[in-house]
Parts: sequence; structure tokens; C-alpha cells
Amino acid sequence: MIRVRSLVVALSATLLLSTVAACGSGGDDAPKNVSAKTAALGTLTPGVLKVAVQPYAPYTTVRGGKIVGLDGDILTAVAKKLGLQVKPQVTDFAGMLAGVQSRRVDITIGGVAWSADRQKQGLFTDPPYYSPPAMAVRSGKTYRTVADLKGLNLGTVDGYVWVKSIQAVPGAKLHAYPDANGVFDDLGAGRLDVGFLDPLIIIAAQKQRPDLKITTEYLTPPTAAEVKAKPALQYFQPYQTGFYLPRKATKLEQAVSAQIDAMYRNGELAKLVTKYGGDPGQFLVPAADVATARRGVDRPNDWTPPSIGK
Repeated sequence: MIRVRSLVVALSATLLLSTVAACGSGGDDAPKNVSAKTAALGTLTPGVLKVAVQPYAPYTTVRGGKIVGLDGDILTAVAKKLGLQVKPQVTDFAGMLAGVQSRRVDITIGGVAWSADRQKQGLFTDPPYYSPPAMAVRSGKTYRTVADLKGLNLGTVDGYVWVKSIQAVPGAKLHAYPDANGVFDDLGAGRLDVGFLDPLIIIAAQKQRPDLKITTEYLTPPTAAEVKAKPALQYFQPYQTGFYLPRKATKLEQAVSAQIDAMYRNGELAKLVTKYGGDPGQFLVPAADVATARRGVDRPNDWTPPSIGK
């Protein structure tokens, strides 16, 4: 979701902040026997990790007071290692960002994309995964490059950044929908050639709606020369996700990043990506520009992004 989902923060952010606060009121007493090491992480309530989250299966879903999905499973594993009890607070994307930036929650998750602007108002962990440019296509069709998309009917959800990239494809016709269901329905009906959505959403739809007869393909990212000529094509490149924390939560961010990095090395992330139908080779290997984007911004000049096999 740059979250490749909408870059637009809703005008109702103030109301959403109130909602997040209300969700967190009551029952926030610190757990007993919190270790000094856990307390030193500086969470709003010692031993508790308050998480703002938007339901977005299979990345984040709240069931029985627990967050499940790829991001949810990663955070749950990290929190367990840090001795923290996860407490989700359900909101929407604008509320997620606002809750962090006003420090009403400790963290937010769910495919939030790193950006230079967002890092000015909060802290990003190391990427728990990288989101590749995924396409839902009708079975039997193959599209690999931007050139292959010329003149096609291309769809996505209204407000997603892929709208900008689609508009930059020569001769392509943009179809924007209120939600992913519209994209899938028109793919199945043959009114669309390609749908751009978050990859696990497409993979889940393949399993849940076999009647659509769609497959998942990954676009070869446009070259630097192509992006220079048409900057909007940058949104067809992979993006790095991150868990997002308040500016002052430096100890917590460092601790969470350290656990994420360890999960690359010990294979835990590869197992979780595979669990949700993703390809570790696509999700856990950074593009070349990931390091250059963050070096000297919110990472040291010698920072190396985590990757499987390292």
C-alpha cells in the first residue's frame, strides 16, 4: 500500500485520530513482570505494543484480538522475541499514519511504503519485505515489460499510485475502481487485460475465485532511462515496505529492525512469505535503488538493505 495504496490522506484525519484514541482507551494496564529490557524499549505502556492497523487481508486482519496476515505474523514474531504484548487498534490508512505521527500508538504495519516525506514525520524499520510490481492477468496471457502494456486496458483501484503509471503507458486505457473486486470482476469478464494490485491480494483471489481464471505475473521494472523520460513509471518499480513508528521511538525501531534482519538470516521471513503464496525471491531481495534511497537520509551511508542469503 504505498502503501501503494492511496497517497491521499483523508481530510477526516482528526476524526480518525479520535477513533484511534478511543480504541485504545481502557484495559491498558501494563502486564505484570515486564523485564527491564522490555520496559526500556519505551512503548506507551510498558510491555504492550499498541498497533494501528487497517484490515487488508492477507497482509493484516484482526481476528480474536490478534493481527494475522503476512505483516501481522511478522510483527507477532518480533513482539514475542522482544517480550511485548500486541494490542491492535483498528482504523484506516489515514488513521494509521496519524496515530503514529501524533504518538497515540507505538507502531503501524501493513505494507506501508518508505518515502522521504514520511520518514520526516516518523521512523521506518528495515524493510520486512519488498513489494514487487504484480499484475493480475487472464490465464494464457503474458506481459513482461512496460512496452508489452501499450494499448491495453489496464485497471487498478482509484487513488492507488499505479493510476499515475498506467496513465504514462502509451495508448493504454485506465480503468479505476472503488476496490479490488471491481478489478477482478472486469478481468474475469474480459473487459480488462491487466490489473495492478498488491501481489498477495492477487494470489489470494486466484485461490478464492478460480472461476476468474487469472494468474499472477511480475512486471520487469522500467529502466532508469525510462523513468527519467517518464517519471510516473517509477510506480511500476518495486517498493520497500516498513513498519512505521513515532519519531521519538528510536530504541523500539532499532530493536524491531534487528529482529527483522535476523528473520531474513534464519529463514523465518521466507517461510512466512511462502505461507501466503508469495515468492521469497520477489519479496525478500531488494532492488538496487533501495539502498541509495535511504543512505544518508534515515540510514548510514554504508547501510545494506536486508536480503535473503545474507
